[in-house]
Amino acid sequence: MVRFGPLSTNFSSAAVYLDQSLDDARIVRRCLDGDGAAFADLVDRYQGVLYNVAHRMLGNEEDARDAAQNAFIKAYEKLATYDADRRFFSWIYRILTNECLNFRRRPAMLALGADTETAEDRHGAPDGVEAAERRRDVKRAILSLPPAYREVIVLRHFGSLSYDEMSDAIGVPVKTVKSRLYSARQQLAGALAAWMER
Repeated sequence: MVRFGPLSTNFSSAAVYLDQSLDDARIVRRCLDGDGAAFADLVDRYQGVLYNVAHRMLGNEEDARDAAQNAFIKAYEKLATYDADRRFFSWIYRILTNECLNFRRRPAMLALGADTETAEDRHGAPDGVEAAERRRDVKRAILSLPPAYREVIVLRHFGSLSYDEMSDAIGVPVKTVKSRLYSARQQLAGALAAWMER
């Protein structure tokens, strides 16, 4: 079972190094050649960013853990279909996206933003109440975006992907990525401004 560590609740300042395609392809080859334990290297490398992306897409810690776990299981089961000419992250990201969509379609999915409080929000220091409220507002604003816009915000700001990596992961041209990101930021700023005025 994959264990996911604590979620980072602020925008990531450190780059996440995802451009490890050659090494990833070698690990996949080892798995396909019978070294099933080699897959743990891929899990170690990508579990943090996949969980973080899933959490930002779903707004719920438990669903995010389940979606990321399911993505790894499905990736392992379909490993023979992986094209080594593509980035492994882009391939598993698409699997994760489908898992997140499945979770959002569930009848049990609560109203938008219903279960978005993290353990850090609930148990933060008294002087951190304002910061926790800001995090909740940002989270609600992200969840209110259309899926295509939410996706680019999450990949850019929480996954630290470059425009090229985002283009590859989503399957659209870089120009479209930039356009969606611009529109997403505008909508996000508008939503946050409206909530601050209340």
